[in-house]
Amino acid sequence: MLQRIPAGRHALQIRPVTIEVDVNRYAEGSALIKSGNTHVLCTASFDEAVPPWLTGKGRGWVTAEYSMLPRSTHTRSKRDREKVSGRTQEIQRLIARALRGMVNLQGLGERQLIVDCDVLQADGGTRTASITGGCVALALALGKLHKEGRIPAKTLKDVLLDTVSAISIGLGKGEILTDLDYNEDSSCDVDMNFVITGQGGFVEVQGTAEKRSFTKTDLDQMTEAAVKATADLRAIQLSVLEKAGVKW
Repeated sequence: MLQRIPAGRHALQIRPVTIEVDVNRYAEGSALIKSGNTHVLCTASFDEAVPPWLTGKGRGWVTAEYSMLPRSTHTRSKRDREKVSGRTQEIQRLIARALRGMVNLQGLGERQLIVDCDVLQADGGTRTASITGGCVALALALGKLHKEGRIPAKTLKDVLLDTVSAISIGLGKGEILTDLDYNEDSSCDVDMNFVITGQGGFVEVQGTAEKRSFTKTDLDQMTEAAVKATADLRAIQLSVLEKAGVKW
């Protein structure tokens, strides 16, 4: 089986992951996730208003914004100031869809949570790390808001339904690779992203044949690898949340 960097990480193993919580004193929920050399700061903010198109409908909303700091990559990139790039829009929508899947929007009432994911350092998998870390930040925010009586849900379970995490899976030289870093992502024949809930439901599957097509057998093997990897990530999320006092 392929040996990768860091030394000893096998093909189906995720990178070392740490999640530090309450890293922002002002946000209702915050988490700094480090997945290998990819580091993302996730903050969840509470807003008593919903978007205009939801006014009067009695349910809340969860949305997300994503950005990469100018020197999060090997060379400096320009900030998105006047217009958000198409790539950024795509990632923001993906993160928001993923996080809405873990929340009962009726349990929020007409309120919304905005999750900001800011990439401090990028080495592949920034969108998947944003979802995994954003989940923790959002769960922390919901736990705090429920404890303070700022949302109408009777119990935390009424609004916080599940966890969600995401992972990249690649196919290179005939071998399945889990949790791609930048070099692996840029050289793989096939690149996929899986977003999976803690209960095993699929929120999103994105796949692209970069250099060659792939078979159903390949797809099944990549899916199996993603299910295992997201289960490992869920265990980390639950451990972090439990230590922070969020149980449901």
